Amino acid sequence: MSRAFVYNGSPAHIVFGAGKSASVSEWVERLGCGRALVLSTPQQASDAQALSAELGKLSVGVFAGAVMHTPVEVTDRAMETVRQTKADCIVSLGGGSTTGLGKAIAYRTDLPQIVIATTYAGSEVTPILGQTENGRKTTVRDARILPEVVIYDATLTTGLPVGMSVTSGLNAMAHALEALYAQDRNPISTLMAIEGLRAFKTSLPAIIETPENITVRGEALYGAWLCGTVLGTVGMALHHKICHTLGGTFDTPHAETHAIMLPHTAAYNAVAVPGLLAPVAEIFGGPVGGGLHDFATAIGAPLSLRDLGLTQVDLDRAADLATENPYWNPRPIDRKSIRGLLQNAWEGRRPAH
Repeated sequence: MSRAFVYNGSPAHIVFGAGKSASVSEWVERLGCGRALVLSTPQQASDAQALSAELGKLSVGVFAGAVMHTPVEVTDRAMETVRQTKADCIVSLGGGSTTGLGKAIAYRTDLPQIVIATTYAGSEVTPILGQTENGRKTTVRDARILPEVVIYDATLTTGLPVGMSVTSGLNAMAHALEALYAQDRNPISTLMAIEGLRAFKTSLPAIIETPENITVRGEALYGAWLCGTVLGTVGMALHHKICHTLGGTFDTPHAETHAIMLPHTAAYNAVAVPGLLAPVAEIFGGPVGGGLHDFATAIGAPLSLRDLGLTQVDLDRAADLATENPYWNPRPIDRKSIRGLLQNAWEGRRPAH
């Protein structure tokens, strides 16, 4: 192979399989800990309390205040609980919101983290923290942020609503797609990205048909692990910049925003790097953006930013913010093009490319 590259593997322990969430006590002890603080969203508080009860003397309680986009003020409140309980590790039960809070705590304290993933967010296997303060979402990458142990147990995802499963999966797919043209991509990240996309192409329609099927739920978790791992291995580009702008400034729902934007950002970059995105066209049918839009339509995903409550004035502001300090991108970024891209996403129009 003539192309030079650098590959750094993740040191996280990945525990995969139905029923594996029962091993969380073992992992708390293997990390040398004995005072675990369980985190969740308010919606999953009862599950978090049950997990805390299962941990018994290994748990010091529950903080069930995690919310989308990891607001700094929520992390501040959680840190008070960490101090009061003298927690020596974090157990995050849930999706991206809970994982984000655990990462924010770990970034400040370097406490070990165990994540029990119940969605397909993928952020549980990255050393990246996205947090919001004063209406701006920023990201930071640091070794302290990467969870030490991630448990994937498909039995915990059968209750994930079909709609949330779809948007969560498309969110994960966005990580893989951007990995294919990342500036620092490598052969392993590319293989994982393609495999992750194939896993979701198969599993998401199957979840719609049989949402309680453990096998297809496991296939989706497999895709989430792959797509999240590549997100943690290589840099992201235009898609993530726009989604961070929309989520951080307008508080749009995280997974839905990624799901809506994916066909449009993919189409924008497919013009510049058709060869690198050829696997996407092969998996979903070409053209790249159109094929992803057709897939999203077929599985009932949201298609329009307008449906999230955004206005035309919001699009103007988003275009300004998305072109400030832009991430590296394979196709040059200018305000007029990004404003047009956002308009198409607002209308839910099928991309031409």
